Amino acid sequence: MGQSSRILLVEDERELRDILSAAIAKEGHEVFVSESGGEALGMIKKQKIDLLLSDVVLGDINGVELLRGVRRLDPLLPVILMSGYGTIRTAVEAMKLGACDYLPKPFELNELRKIMANALELRALDKEPPAVSARSKKPSRLNNIVGQGRWKEEIIQVIARVAPSRATVLLCGESGTGKELVARAIHANSTRQGKPFIAVACAALPRDLLESELFGHEKGAFTGAVAQRPGRFELADGGTLFLDEIGELPLDLQVKLLRVLQEREFERIGGTRSIKVDVRMLAATNRDLDDAVRKGQFREDLYYRLRVIEIHLPPLRKRKEDILLLANHFLAKFNRENGKHLAQIAPSAIRVLSTHHWYGNIRELENAIEHAVVMAPPEATLLEPSFLPASLSKGKRKASALFPSCEPAVQPHPLERG
Repeated sequence: MGQSSRILLVEDERELRDILSAAIAKEGHEVFVSESGGEALGMIKKQKIDLLLSDVVLGDINGVELLRGVRRLDPLLPVILMSGYGTIRTAVEAMKLGACDYLPKPFELNELRKIMANALELRALDKEPPAVSARSKKPSRLNNIVGQGRWKEEIIQVIARVAPSRATVLLCGESGTGKELVARAIHANSTRQGKPFIAVACAALPRDLLESELFGHEKGAFTGAVAQRPGRFELADGGTLFLDEIGELPLDLQVKLLRVLQEREFERIGGTRSIKVDVRMLAATNRDLDDAVRKGQFREDLYYRLRVIEIHLPPLRKRKEDILLLANHFLAKFNRENGKHLAQIAPSAIRVLSTHHWYGNIRELENAIEHAVVMAPPEATLLEPSFLPASLSKGKRKASALFPSCEPAVQPHPLERG
């Protein structure tokens, strides 16, 4: 999970507490344990905690009461709740009060690791100073959107304009260009700040699991549905739902999504009761959705519903002035995480970085710098070309044809064009 953090685990079941604390410690984090909510609140008063992981049912107070107490002590502390059968409703209530996620028991440790990593990423954003002063009335918490020049200023201006609204936003750009970072910045600068930000990777789940993930299911709705489970729309009520890789959504689910956008209500799988939600929708795609609409792979009516505001993020090869800036940003990050002391990047390594085409964009650059820091000898103070991945000097790959050029930072809804 990267850099070490201080995790407070609240679980009154000893065996599970021991298993979870050992798993978290194995990831390199410092673990504090508590058997009760009251004790946990006392610990948060006395020491710095980066993440709270708690069962919903405790001996003294439940998860909702614990969350209310935590919010009085540390309004931005990420809270993840674990809920057994019969406590799902309480977990959903806590999500609406600002818990960042919940885990229905039983769960896999890999699932816990992923959810904790996302929560700790949010904590890192909250700990950073604002990117611009409040007097400027520009968005804050943009430190992780590293860049310079006109495109960065355009993105800041767009976020400032769209964040306070309810407008649906479609983020377009190649994989690795930072679409989720922009989505999180929109949420953080909106009136929904402090409410759930729920992200779903549409391409990462099979169709049947994706439907259940989005809309939830009732007990007995299908084989394996042993308990009622709320979907991500329900958990995002009052907050923001971010659908990444929306272009991979199957056509039948596109119909259901369109209805939610239009009516603000849906039914769980196997259910008959309509559930109303207040959710701000943000979506992202690395596909050309205009082309997908022409080919019948994406619904035109849904496309227009999603692109009320359209933001294009440029690929890294179109913003070469940012390569060294980003490389130094990642160098500092991975120095801290790996206990290395690479003070700067050697000129010969800068030449390698600046001439590479970076078709994997910022993510590829981040991975390359992490590789270099890990492979550097402990005594090294310069990042040399030999530390970088060999693939950087093995020739140029063909560019993706999906986004051959950088579009303007923001596009209005087609009906608003003059």
